[in-house]
Amino acid sequence: MLVQEVAAKYPSQVTFVSENFGASKLAERFGVKGYPAIFVDDVLVAAPREFGYFGEVEGSGRYAPWKNAGKKDIVAREHPDTTAASREIAALPQFTLTDLAGKPLTPDQLKDRVVLVEFWATWCPPCRSTLEWLGDLKRKHGDKLAVVALAVESPEDKIRSTVASLSPDLRWAIADAKTAQGFGDITSVPTLFLFDRAGKTARVVYGAPPDLHQQAEQVLETLVK
Repeated sequence: MLVQEVAAKYPSQVTFVSENFGASKLAERFGVKGYPAIFVDDVLVAAPREFGYFGEVEGSGRYAPWKNAGKKDIVAREHPDTTAASREIAALPQFTLTDLAGKPLTPDQLKDRVVLVEFWATWCPPCRSTLEWLGDLKRKHGDKLAVVALAVESPEDKIRSTVASLSPDLRWAIADAKTAQGFGDITSVPTLFLFDRAGKTARVVYGAPPDLHQQAEQVLETLVK
């Protein structure tokens, strides 16, 4: 990583620190809900959108590709900036996908139920345990809850291999760029969305914070009553 290489040039002056996503106080303070993001002390020098978002034109980010980072102007921010966060959505967006079983998948099929949408990737270790947990939630709440698991930036063969050992009660599909952007764009996995029966956004959880399951289950219990 370029940042590590830069820090290594100043061994007695600069220390490189990598924080787990969802457990960074700096990220929370600045409203950063995706990755990568770069801080120098408590100054935000590069936010996720500056590296380009999923589905955007390759290389369109201010620091994309990484090797050109040094050729761009750096705008440091010493105070929280809401533009660092993803664009949050107010309701379940429209989308049209084909699930892994070859059947159409649209929001109309999810009406009058609480809806949980999870964006995940095969290369994301925390996603696996989260997907297993989602199967448990679906079994617990039955028809009151619809769970949609959307894979991003992952080879289809690996997606199908992963899904084969997980709950068939979930709606499994591969998200295209248009769908990801409809959800405010996806800058981290897992990203979990909860919508009430009217389709309004009830909670969004970015990454895999230690209390991810607790956060989601508390909100879910109120929604399914």
